[in-house]
Amino acid sequence: MISVNPHACEAETQTVKQTYLSTIVLLERMHRQFLEVIKSKLEAHDIRDINNVQALILYNIGGDELTVGELTLRGYYLGSNVSYNVKKMTEHGYLHQERSSHDRRSVRVRLTEKGLELSRLLETMFERHVEAVADSIDEAQLNDANDALRDVERFWLQQLGFGPRVAEFFRVETAA
Repeated sequence: MISVNPHACEAETQTVKQTYLSTIVLLERMHRQFLEVIKSKLEAHDIRDINNVQALILYNIGGDELTVGELTLRGYYLGSNVSYNVKKMTEHGYLHQERSSHDRRSVRVRLTEKGLELSRLLETMFERHVEAVADSIDEAQLNDANDALRDVERFWLQQLGFGPRVAEFFRVETAA
């Protein structure tokens, strides 16, 4: 008969708990820092009529034409905030909205020229980031980090009763 030390199991559980909670805190902090990077880019170009979250939405739309529901389903944003952000981006000339000819309840959005310009600005910033990150972080490390984060995402989706759904960070390329 194999004897299990209950104190060893409890210690291991506490270690996993601390690691898990550290992961959550790190994810939150990294997301906020990433949004601050975008905000600083907007400020450096004296762009004040759009916020960092809205700029990221524009970047992810890219050259695509989507419904608000599709933006939410792709996993980029919470549904309650997407409609507000789309309204603001339309008011400031970054997005064009058009009712679907097939379903009058559905509104399709696409970037205006002003939106495409901002999207290209962010693309240039990301290209510079890629060059800089290549000098300091090995691609294998990034792949390992992505794999681990996908595992955490899958776990959280299972807790919600959803099947596996991994939304990659990508967008349709905009015309240069």
